[in-house]
Amino acid sequence: MPAEGGDALSQELRYGAGVLRHYGGRLLLVFIGLLLPLWGFAELADEIHEQEAIPFDEPVLHFAHDLAREGFDRFFVLISRIGYLWGVVPLDIALVLALTLMRRYREATFAAIALAGSALLNIAAKAAFARERPSLWESIAPEHNFSFPSGHAMGSMTLAWVLVLLAWRTRWRWPLVALMLPFVVLVGLSRVYLGVHYPSDILAGWAAASVWVVAAYLAVYWGSLRPWHVPSTHP
Repeated sequence: MPAEGGDALSQELRYGAGVLRHYGGRLLLVFIGLLLPLWGFAELADEIHEQEAIPFDEPVLHFAHDLAREGFDRFFVLISRIGYLWGVVPLDIALVLALTLMRRYREATFAAIALAGSALLNIAAKAAFARERPSLWESIAPEHNFSFPSGHAMGSMTLAWVLVLLAWRTRWRWPLVALMLPFVVLVGLSRVYLGVHYPSDILAGWAAASVWVVAAYLAVYWGSLRPWHVPSTHP
């Protein structure tokens, strides 16, 4: 009996190791890109729904405002514009068109669902939470719609996730991570520096984007499918 029990345990361990080898990457992606951001967004959303002040919001805004300089003004206004109309939106459109012209229809579908869906989700969330923007000082780049979650943060993080996930099994994954990580952070910082978003808006935007893109990725690339490795004309 002890020998049989030992054999069963050994087989179970081997089976578990095989599952982790085969699905470990996806499980890690679900945890890092889906569950943790979902928990973070839920915590922030609950505070906003209850109309409770988030302790770090105003201190971080005041700290950012104390750093204000003419050179910083120009830099962060530029970053903010690149983080939406001047950069992220044109790149979103160009990416989907390029993938379609390359006949990588599954990749184009994933990118289109992730990018367009993120924008629609942001519009719906802003309307649902209806959080007013900060008014601690007069911004040099004012905004007039609702604040939570940040559209710039969601848009830049969505693009970053899409590019990295599409490139993950290629030699471009780490260069893209090295490029997109500081870009996403700078876009978020620019919105706080300009006084048009609370830091919690930025964190919520990043979290919502992560949840949406990873969910879209898992839906499009269900099972053993991977970007680039399956003929794109297959359903």
